[in-house]
Amino acid sequence: MRKLTTATLALCMATLMGCSSSDDEDELVLPEIVNQFETDVVWQESVGDGVEHYFSRLTPAIYKDTVYVASREGQVEALSLTNGDTKWETDVRQDLSFWPWSDNGTAKLSGGILQAYGKIYIGSEHGFIIALDRETGEEVWRKNVPGESLSKPTAGDGLVFVNLASGKLLALHPDTGEQRWSFEQEVPPLTLRGQSSPTVANGGVLVGLETGKLNVLISESGYSAWSAEIAVAKGASEFERLVDVDTQPLISGPYAYAIAYNGNLAAIDIRSGNIVWKREYSSYRDIAMDAQSIYVVDSDGVIYALDKDSGIERWSQPALRGWYLTGPTVAGSHLAIGDQEGNLHWLNKETGELVSREDFDSSGFFIEPVVADDKLILYTRDGEVSAVKIPN
Repeated sequence: MRKLTTATLALCMATLMGCSSSDDEDELVLPEIVNQFETDVVWQESVGDGVEHYFSRLTPAIYKDTVYVASREGQVEALSLTNGDTKWETDVRQDLSFWPWSDNGTAKLSGGILQAYGKIYIGSEHGFIIALDRETGEEVWRKNVPGESLSKPTAGDGLVFVNLASGKLLALHPDTGEQRWSFEQEVPPLTLRGQSSPTVANGGVLVGLETGKLNVLISESGYSAWSAEIAVAKGASEFERLVDVDTQPLISGPYAYAIAYNGNLAAIDIRSGNIVWKREYSSYRDIAMDAQSIYVVDSDGVIYALDKDSGIERWSQPALRGWYLTGPTVAGSHLAIGDQEGNLHWLNKETGELVSREDFDSSGFFIEPVVADDKLILYTRDGEVSAVKIPN
């Protein structure tokens, strides 16, 4: 099985479409805007070397007045949401020098962070899940798992669910790491690098598959309840046939929402698995929603708002096309989105208008902002963690 990073995929797709080799080729330029407000940075701290240039889904986690962050090499910290002060820090690295693929003992943390059941849970490319005490940072357990952990674990119904690059979804006991059941999906020969983080609701576990489907498993047993087809592989080349559902499904009322690469955004009846509506959008970034709308950043970096009930497009914003954006985050009356150069973009969520921008002078954002009370938590590739006020 071969995995493509999103950056590699973009390069490959550009090659297929034909790239200009001219030195005069236009560079991407951000659209000029007049800031309607300035981004208010409350505090900034650093966590090791961050994730550097590697693929990562190390999303910060929030619990009450604490922000939990981790670097790829293995440093995990609990920071005060108020001022960024360190409450505790720990290093989860082990001596891995006997492994031929070892990277100087780095833990290669990539999937996380989940906080639940009094602990925080983080996964690694080395094939293990670590549980730390939420209050002290002490290691509670560490479990070897059959595959890389590239997405955030999910908690629900008294279990922790981990989706692995090997195609296996595991249900683990939160206090011991004991495996309760395992589900294995079919994995195509070529896929994007990354997996869907599961969603737990109504006694079921929803997870996107790399075959273009959304699957629901009974959380107690791991038996499959239903499967819905979000995308169908088409085209002659392996690239054209990529239909991964790598994003976390969202649930609102009786419907689940999921999006596939080279596929569709779909609303599915959570009880039956029937497709309620389906619209042609392609993305590998997590979607967001509020009471009325779903927000999508597609594979090209175009931002959309769609009506949740009908799937009808409300607006689109193409001005940031090609900037390798994060997923969108609903922040009050705005959307917040980061880009690969370290810019934080604010959009009016009702109109899609770009209303403000802040340059964080970093190596770029790789994960969407996280809402924490009246703040957003931002995390850049070089390990800079920032808290900014959500504008009114």
